[in-house]
Amino acid sequence: MTYDVIVIGLGGMGSAAAYRLAQRGKRVLGLEKFTAVHAHGSSHGGSRITRQAYFEDPAYVPLLLRAHEMWDQIERDSGEQIFHRVGGILVGAPDSRTISGSRASAEQYGLKHELLDAHQIRARFPTMHPADDEIALYEAGAGLVVPERSVRAHLELAAKAGAELHFEEQVTHWEDGKVTTARAIYEAEHIVVCPGPWAPELLRDLEIPFEVERQVQFFFTPTEDFRGHPVYIWEREGTFYGFPELDGAVKIAIFGEGETCTPDTIDRTVHDHEVRHITDYVQPRMPGIPGTLQRAATCMFTNTADGHFVVAKHPGHDTVTVACGFSGHGFKFVPVVGEILADLVTDGATRHPIALFDPARLRGRE
Repeated sequence: MTYDVIVIGLGGMGSAAAYRLAQRGKRVLGLEKFTAVHAHGSSHGGSRITRQAYFEDPAYVPLLLRAHEMWDQIERDSGEQIFHRVGGILVGAPDSRTISGSRASAEQYGLKHELLDAHQIRARFPTMHPADDEIALYEAGAGLVVPERSVRAHLELAAKAGAELHFEEQVTHWEDGKVTTARAIYEAEHIVVCPGPWAPELLRDLEIPFEVERQVQFFFTPTEDFRGHPVYIWEREGTFYGFPELDGAVKIAIFGEGETCTPDTIDRTVHDHEVRHITDYVQPRMPGIPGTLQRAATCMFTNTADGHFVVAKHPGHDTVTVACGFSGHGFKFVPVVGEILADLVTDGATRHPIALFDPARLRGRE
């Protein structure tokens, strides 16, 4: 059988693409190396921050506005609660990227937000102990999404819309119009590649550098009440981020300190020195978090040289579309990336602003 579209990879982005394409009446085959909703890549861990006052670049804001609309729609269609609007607080020095970039995005797009000085932060959020020279941007519409529920909902909706989904079937090769797996050879008019940390392997011919980074997520039993706490990002001699208490645990992580790895070489063991490091780092700022460690888990970030995504038609293959390099901040975009990929396949273009994600900017970079 020849399909209209084959989607390679059914994690966050691939599951959304499969659903949106099937919803538009395409004959979709989805191929996934592992079981559905697995913990081997980048779409697990129980929570991901979502926000709109985006310090990474104001160009992301229109996509985030659409993504928030689409999270609501996915919840209605699936019956799953995926998005928890608990608010979000960003803390740092006034001239830090986290604060200055978030303010710029919020002001450019008229996003509702509040600026708090250190005294106001302590009064409203007594779990937080900022220095006197730190301020915060608070965004009531921010919160968290549950990645496993997102993937499950998109896969179930894709199947209901007619998509054929194959799990535990590894792709070994693809070319224009043809995908080879360990089981069979499939043909399709279009291919969508959503490889996560397998991008260096499956998208080698993009000729752009990807760095896969090991990321550790820590889950503590807190000594203070973090139920209903906002999500937070705190930039001070590095950046850490965290979440309210869910299922009796508070999740925290440090951004950008992981070692380079591959999906085959990643160290899945979380070591005692790593627990001590994050405890020592977080305790002066939020002393109620590093109580008893419940568990820890690893995932992978697939980073580009500039930290921005790659979402585009493949420059060397007219019938191939790619979505990768989400650099540790992509999951909040899942539903709108699914829509963009469906647009690129069905229409050859999208109304969404994606010029920032053109792979041409990265070619030849180290």
